[in-house]
Amino acid sequence: MSEPRYQRRKEDRPAEITAAAFSTFVEKGYAGTRVEEVAKRAGVSKGLLYLYFKTKEELFKSVVKNFVVPRLDELEIAVASSDLGAEDFFRGPFVSFANKIVRSPVAKIVRLLVAEGPKHPDLLQFYWDNVVSRGIAAIQAVIEKGVQSGEFRRSPATEQPLLFVMPVVFSVIFRLLFAEQEVDTDRLIETQVDIIVSALKGSAS
Repeated sequence: MSEPRYQRRKEDRPAEITAAAFSTFVEKGYAGTRVEEVAKRAGVSKGLLYLYFKTKEELFKSVVKNFVVPRLDELEIAVASSDLGAEDFFRGPFVSFANKIVRSPVAKIVRLLVAEGPKHPDLLQFYWDNVVSRGIAAIQAVIEKGVQSGEFRRSPATEQPLLFVMPVVFSVIFRLLFAEQEVDTDRLIETQVDIIVSALKGSAS
């Protein structure tokens, strides 16, 4: 009989355990997830798991870092490197990014946080610090770019990057709650962004 795959690829253990934790959190929720279950799903002993992750909270943070944070990295890189104007960025790369988020593992993490986050404020704070605040800052940077270039007029709306976050969050929650309903969330997000951009362009007229 061949060696277990986790013994053959020691360097992959943290990633494999994190993947198992993600699946278990999604299936069982945070409170319902037991470290023993994660270890079993990952094909390792509970003791070995604890060599890499001391607590269940560390496991959850690893899931966020590996499944969610890289998407924020992509957005930040796109914002920093794009030669597009603010309006074109929002209508193009941002809409594409938002639509992918709605179908990505991020959506499942959001569902977990909505259901259990209030009982675990440390996890909410971690998610805010590493995900939400970074996304808001990236969006604000694009808005400010639009103001500086004259595309957008400074107004109360230019101080509200959450305007762009809300249709994404709504779409994630709506798809989770009403998965069997045929709702074109891509079109919803595109339409909402169009409304917001139009308001930013003419809000001070």
